[in-house]
Amino acid sequence: MNKLKLLIAISTLILSASAAAVELKIATLAPERTAWVQDMRKAAKEIKERTDGRVVVKLYVGGSQGDGEQVLRAIRTKRLHGGAFTPTDLQDRYPDVNIYGLPFLFESASEVDYVRANLDKKLLQGLEEAGFISFGFTNGGFAFLMSNEPVHGLDDLRGKRVWVPEGDRISYAAMDALELSPVTLPITDVMTGLQTGLIDIVAFPPTGTLALQWHTKVKYVTEMPILFSMGLMAIDSKAFGRLSEGDQAIVHEVMSAIYAEFSRREPEENQNAKEALIKSGVESVTPADGEVERIRRIMEKTNRQLGEQGLFSMELYDELVGHIEDYRTQQADSVGAE
Repeated sequence: MNKLKLLIAISTLILSASAAAVELKIATLAPERTAWVQDMRKAAKEIKERTDGRVVVKLYVGGSQGDGEQVLRAIRTKRLHGGAFTPTDLQDRYPDVNIYGLPFLFESASEVDYVRANLDKKLLQGLEEAGFISFGFTNGGFAFLMSNEPVHGLDDLRGKRVWVPEGDRISYAAMDALELSPVTLPITDVMTGLQTGLIDIVAFPPTGTLALQWHTKVKYVTEMPILFSMGLMAIDSKAFGRLSEGDQAIVHEVMSAIYAEFSRREPEENQNAKEALIKSGVESVTPADGEVERIRRIMEKTNRQLGEQGLFSMELYDELVGHIEDYRTQQADSVGAE
């Protein structure tokens, strides 16, 4: 009898330990070989060890669960709990997360850093209020135009089929304002679009272009930073709430640290990726004099109109523009003092 009681007690302990484990299923388009996936696997291992197996992060990589919209549907049906997203993926839930990616908003990476230091926390809070827990943003760097014919300015874009991510209302409006021909496709179909000629031009960061092998289907990259790109991991707040407070703190600590590291090192990785593009045979093209400013003036007007139409908060937009102006004033004063 004592032996039977012991076996029952052991079985109960095993079942209790199993029941206590919470699995967080996270999907991403990133291929297995990328640094993002490798680092996330290390983070998952650390979380499992530090929570004594109570939290298990399971990654689905390489787009095996579909694009951002498909992942969001899977989160709604509880088949997944989170994913790695672009801001466009989350625009219906929290439109303001798109605001860093307005076309021709920033002139330099240092401007981006200054603005992010002032606004990142506000965006993360907004995501939480929208039902997602996030841990920071990856610094995807600037997206550049890549094409099969050299693009020196706006006139070279006319008549060309320019890729716009599916559901990206801001980029579509920008193309419309520039009187271009946008073609909307999910990111998973871009390679096919380049191969078949469905699209002529893409704008994407160098690291992503290399990871997705798009550079094998283009011949030119124009030295014209189009927009700042970023990514984020978002976990459904209800799923995250299944963790104890202590385990939530551990996940926050590990994931926040790794996203801070992503953001720190990715500018260098983007520069290396850009150099790799050139070495692979993609030719660098310099914009014609005045073309960047010409497009920037059009986009300043368009960006404000998009905010007035409700695509993002005008209050937040004005705050962001104010930070940019403050930074440029500080830089001008610093140069004047030398």
